[in-house]
Amino acid sequence: MKKLIFTVFLFALSFLAGQLAAQSLLEPADSLPASADGNWGLSFPEDGQPPVGNATFEQLKQYDAYYRDDTGDKILYLTFDAGYENGNTAAILDALKKHDAPATFFVVGNYLTSSPDLVKRMQEEGHTVGNHTFHHPDMSAISTLEDFAKELQDVETLYEEITGQPLTKFYRPPQGKYSQSNLKMARELGYRTFFWSLAYVDWYEDDQPSKEEAFDKLLSRIHPGAIVLLHSTSSTNAQILDELLTRWEEMGYTFGSLENIA
Repeated sequence: MKKLIFTVFLFALSFLAGQLAAQSLLEPADSLPASADGNWGLSFPEDGQPPVGNATFEQLKQYDAYYRDDTGDKILYLTFDAGYENGNTAAILDALKKHDAPATFFVVGNYLTSSPDLVKRMQEEGHTVGNHTFHHPDMSAISTLEDFAKELQDVETLYEEITGQPLTKFYRPPQGKYSQSNLKMARELGYRTFFWSLAYVDWYEDDQPSKEEAFDKLLSRIHPGAIVLLHSTSSTNAQILDELLTRWEEMGYTFGSLENIA
């Protein structure tokens, strides 16, 4: 009788271990902390060093999501969020071309409909166009895959109509608002999610930072592997970008494509 009970006990343990192993294949081993649900956030303990995110590199990577690279190499990844066009993108593209610096432009539906020629120029000059959603909503409030997918797929469709090329499946959540379920849905749709490890307040069109204010943040906080978020609507960015890229190059940095982050 004791032998029978022991055998049943071993069978139960084996079954439970199998169930746990199967579950581990379905879900990432390390869920995001509760503080990460809602808004992407950063802190900068030390200038010149990578900041601390409210989710770690390893936690995000499980969902094909990134906010920097972890190689330690002095490579920067330039990204621009493009919600509308106000005359600054051409100068930004000129500076990028001068420095042979690739960038990713995360566009919304309005940008595609209002500025197809600039979108074509981005593509023709070797930049990547990514997905910033069609309507720029709070994506963390979207709970169904169908609604989440529509925000991305409408951008895909319009981009292909304009350029004749498929959209690269890079996704940036509007305002950095996201949830763990969002990251899962983006991954299921074949997207890689990109946050950022350096940004500054450059998005208020009528309250632009001075050159000195911009350089104070963008030079002191730059770090190896940074994904830099700038806004293409910023007149300050358009005015300083050539000099900014030069200063970063003088600090020993080169510019890479998000394709290379894994």
